[in-house]
Amino acid sequence: MKKNRSNSGIEPENMNRIEGRNPVLEAFRAGKTVDKLFVLDGCTDGAVLSILREAKKHDTIVNKVSKDRLDQMSQTGVHQGVIAQVSDYKYAELDDILENARKKGEEPFIILLDQIEDPHNLGAIIRTANLAGAHGVVITKHRSAPLTGVVAKASAGAINYVPVAKVPNLGAAIEELKREGLWFVCADMDGTVMYDMDLKGPIGLVVGNEGSGVSRLVKEKCDLVASIPMKGDIDSLNVSVAAGVLSYEIVRQRLGVN
Repeated sequence: MKKNRSNSGIEPENMNRIEGRNPVLEAFRAGKTVDKLFVLDGCTDGAVLSILREAKKHDTIVNKVSKDRLDQMSQTGVHQGVIAQVSDYKYAELDDILENARKKGEEPFIILLDQIEDPHNLGAIIRTANLAGAHGVVITKHRSAPLTGVVAKASAGAINYVPVAKVPNLGAAIEELKREGLWFVCADMDGTVMYDMDLKGPIGLVVGNEGSGVSRLVKEKCDLVASIPMKGDIDSLNVSVAAGVLSYEIVRQRLGVN
């Protein structure tokens, strides 16, 4: 069963907003991708309850906030207790990513992101995905940066060419893709050095959150754990850099370059 998440989260900047009960309800019914819904805490008005039902149906994150918070967010001054943040870009489905590989006559190469929260990191990874020949990127519905203008700018336009799917549960998405013949490697400092691994074939590369890395439950779904050898005085790479290094090791092996 899908559940909404209610909290007092702060919305990302540079998002498109729809304000007011009827406009928000119509946005849901028109099929727009609503990344987050901000609702006046304690409001039980019939129209608001209808909006909440639509949010639940679409697995939209719901944040119940104070009137002062809504007033601060509002760009129109007539929010009526409801503000929706809608995506700037249309999300793909997992099947779209697989079809992208089929059209190119290539074995699938997909980059899956376990709660990447920084839009600049997301954009940089999408840029790498395009240049490395990945067929798509998968992000999580919760605790992930959505597709925005900031992401588009960081991707240097690659967002227009790389299908990005948003899923409620990354572990379930991995299981679905395994049934399509993919196997999975995740990035972790405690893994096997990537140069000692066979990374060919239909593959999914899983990269984790900026602070906590790949979650335990997602890591357990992966077939292998890869690490990047490091010789410096600090112990980690930026997540977008790590994704790039591992992606190009996959590219190297696919090309058969020694």
